[in-house]
Amino acid sequence: MKLIVQIPCLNEEATLPATIADIPRQLDGFDAVELLVIDDGSTDRTVEVARECGVEHVVRLTNNKGLAAGFQAGLDACLKLGADVVVNTDADNQYSGADVAKLVAPILAGDADMVVGDRQIASIDHFSGSKKGLQRLGSWVVRRLSGTEITDTTSGFRAYNREAALQLLVVDNFTYTLESLIQAGKMLVAVDEVKIATNPQTRESRLFGSTGAYVRRNGPAILRIYARYEPLRAFASAGAVVLLLALAAWMPFLIDWIFNGDSNGHVQSLILGAVLFIAAIQLFALGVIGDLLAGQRVMTQRVFERVRRVELALGVPPSHYERGDKTD
Repeated sequence: MKLIVQIPCLNEEATLPATIADIPRQLDGFDAVELLVIDDGSTDRTVEVARECGVEHVVRLTNNKGLAAGFQAGLDACLKLGADVVVNTDADNQYSGADVAKLVAPILAGDADMVVGDRQIASIDHFSGSKKGLQRLGSWVVRRLSGTEITDTTSGFRAYNREAALQLLVVDNFTYTLESLIQAGKMLVAVDEVKIATNPQTRESRLFGSTGAYVRRNGPAILRIYARYEPLRAFASAGAVVLLLALAAWMPFLIDWIFNGDSNGHVQSLILGAVLFIAAIQLFALGVIGDLLAGQRVMTQRVFERVRRVELALGVPPSHYERGDKTD
């Protein structure tokens, strides 16, 4: 069996050597452990440093496409390079490389198709109290949406077996952690988690400069993913809220009419209620249309999986791929 550890990178020449040195190159249950660096348009010596550190594979994107796109490109390359298990880790050495063995253990035992590393957020010193609270809230929301029991849903330290990786298709242009987990839950992929250790902070997060930025980026991302995978529930819930507001707007007229027999006046309330009622009907209609489109999305995803299998059978090479030992 082959394990490939993929590391998405953007200008990580300073932290990459420690990350690579921390990853074990031999593990029980695997005949080979290889490293793949995804260079997401770096402008420093990330690729050169990766080669100096002995990585076997490089996926070199032509420009900065974002973390989600880099993750997907790495996953495709790992499959075409013959990986039986793929581990994703961050280039800033946030996660303890020694825990790769713990991460893949449930997959080797046949108990899981996908495993997420639980960083035990409450014990991370450099996370502020507000960030810890938001992480817990976000993880609770994602658990509800995905139907999984994963504690740390934003953890990027993950392992996938070949079948889970073949089915995974990330379309969000910002985060892969939330969408891939919700997608796994909807596809009934067996998901597990293990507790992992984290290393001391090496640099500030490039995804979120502040707690406010975390809310602004992750909040809409969760809403988009929710609407994509549960459109009928999302729009029906919004429609129900707007319908209640319409009824509340009509109440002054209804009370005056029922108790006083006066059907005159309250024109503003009637107009407002009518507008809200029409909006509620439109939201319900959008939910029905979205539900039909969600069915098309599932079929498209299955076609994508079959195309992947055909490409693997035909030996199609990975896109943007370079051997790690290539000389400039």
